[in-house]
Amino acid sequence: MLGVPAAAAQAAGQASQLPYVAADVHFMTGMIGHHAQAVLIAGWAPTHGASPSVVTLTERIVVGQQDEIALMERWLKKRGQSVPAPTSAHADMPGMDHSAQMPGMLSPAQLDSLDQARGPEFDRLFLTYMMQHHRGAIVMVDELFASQGAGQDEGTFRLASDIYADQTTEIRRMEKMLAALPPTGPSP
Repeated sequence: MLGVPAAAAQAAGQASQLPYVAADVHFMTGMIGHHAQAVLIAGWAPTHGASPSVVTLTERIVVGQQDEIALMERWLKKRGQSVPAPTSAHADMPGMDHSAQMPGMLSPAQLDSLDQARGPEFDRLFLTYMMQHHRGAIVMVDELFASQGAGQDEGTFRLASDIYADQTTEIRRMEKMLAALPPTGPSP
């Protein structure tokens, strides 16, 4: 039986043998923060008068992205990398504009307008902003796969491919939901 120091050394040695490049780590750490913001705003739907269809969509987003955050955290830990706290990774830090750092991230003004919205206006803003957010995640996946040597291990490739497929599908669904909303403003 291995002692604690020997087991730790063996685990560290195994972590260094797992294939990855800096772009993989950047993707995982960035996507944790990106997903955290999506979970944050999706969590507002029940208290902001969202329609049943938007609530159902947001429940799916929360469950799926929380699962992916856990997977990314495990991926980083197995490789001996630091794991950002999802809430500290740009999810809801007031006064800071992280939209320039990660594609699709909502600005503080967008977060505020969504948080202030209720009912059909919440639905409209949520769908609009979440499509922006999802398109940003797709850009992040594209950047990962465009990086030399990145996305080569099975876990990273599968996660990034799943994010791309899921978010592309959800964008199409949200476009249809947005188009089905009643028009805003006074009727002619």
